[in-house]
Amino acid sequence: MTDPGSDATHSTGETKQGETWGETIKTIIYALLIALVIRSFFFQPFYIPSGSMEDTLLVGDYLFVEKYAYGYSRYSFPFGQYLPSFGKVMAGAPQRGDVVVFKMPNQDSPDYMQDFIKRVIGLPGDRIQVIRGTVYLNGKPVPKVRAADYIETIDGYTVRVPRYRETLPGGKSYYVLDRVPDGPEDDTQLFVVPPGHYFMMGDNRDNSDDSRRDVGYVPAEVLEGKARIIFFSTDGSAHFWEFWKWPETVRFARLFKLID
Repeated sequence: MTDPGSDATHSTGETKQGETWGETIKTIIYALLIALVIRSFFFQPFYIPSGSMEDTLLVGDYLFVEKYAYGYSRYSFPFGQYLPSFGKVMAGAPQRGDVVVFKMPNQDSPDYMQDFIKRVIGLPGDRIQVIRGTVYLNGKPVPKVRAADYIETIDGYTVRVPRYRETLPGGKSYYVLDRVPDGPEDDTQLFVVPPGHYFMMGDNRDNSDDSRRDVGYVPAEVLEGKARIIFFSTDGSAHFWEFWKWPETVRFARLFKLID
């Protein structure tokens, strides 16, 4: 004879287990939605894979980008290139010297719609030309003063790279590297920035694909945000999640460093 009490107890246990799983799934969904909102509207993490912004940003740096700095477009959202364009909402204008993340706008580039990070040098209407390694902005040279060499290690050898302190109109100042004196990027044509576009350059001037080359003028719509702070950094040989490698790879001096 079957014990009805036993059946009732078993049924209650299954119900409680089902409720527990249901609550867990809800919690995960809520957490993912909150993360998506934060990523899309407030702060998004980015990883630096190349040396085009040395020595401001190094390979292995992880940083937060302020998404609301320049307003929102379809590119503020994951897979935004597949959304219909709605222009810019709550649009804000970058300033000269801002370090900005944007989508590669050149449709002929193999990196089309990939994330790029560069410094804003020219605003709409500006005339820009590089002559013998010096940036000319609206006919005037941007002051560039020799600083201590940038020192790096390549294949076990110490390398010294000429470094300069460049200062834009308005007072924004930062370091740039000159790896190749009289290199191909040290003399350019005259660029005139169209309305609604910006001219970007990497701080590692001889090792940067920027507005002087394939990137071209960057439309405001593809700006994703302003780089604000380095929250984590390794020497590039380990990923963020490889915590067992942290003691040998983390660059502790770069943690929580504000981005100039």
